[in-house]
Amino acid sequence: MADETRAEAETEPVVETPKKAPARRRTRSPPKKETPPKEEASPAATEEETRAPRRADLPEAKRALLRARTEIDRRRPLFGRQARYRYYRIGRDMSWRAPRGLQSKQRRHYGYRPRIVRVGYRSPAQVRGLVPSGFRPVLVRTAEELAGMNARLEAAIIARTVGTRRRLVLEETARKLGIRVLNPIVKSERET
Repeated sequence: MADETRAEAETEPVVETPKKAPARRRTRSPPKKETPPKEEASPAATEEETRAPRRADLPEAKRALLRARTEIDRRRPLFGRQARYRYYRIGRDMSWRAPRGLQSKQRRHYGYRPRIVRVGYRSPAQVRGLVPSGFRPVLVRTAEELAGMNARLEAAIIARTVGTRRRLVLEETARKLGIRVLNPIVKSERET
């Protein structure tokens, strides 16, 4: 009997199951970039728009004062009116009125009362009024006002009374002049 099973085993072909190759990780190939056909340089294309600077061109002393101003701003307390936590109508808009009462604990600088507005909390005079990027903001309504600006030190704020159509024209004019607009409708590719 053992001979029979041995004979059968020799006559039957041995079929081995092939091992599966390890699955390869599929990666996406980057999309093919189509190169646009080269056009002849038109006069409008040769006038390349000047890029508006991201920061004002300030001397190092003023830059140091700007850094000091941010540190002062960070440490400055929120000035609250007396009894602002008691009455909603007083505390809702964080306005400031100096306490005038004779027995006012805030006026007498008791330590547990909120701080009072004082001169020592001000920012340095040379950088007062500058935006954080160092530009001096200038309110603009017309293209003539834009033309008279210094692009390295001043940035435009388009007035709220200017309509959308004229605002878009002002933004395009500012872009051509290389002037930074602080409140644009249209964001450039670099800003987004």
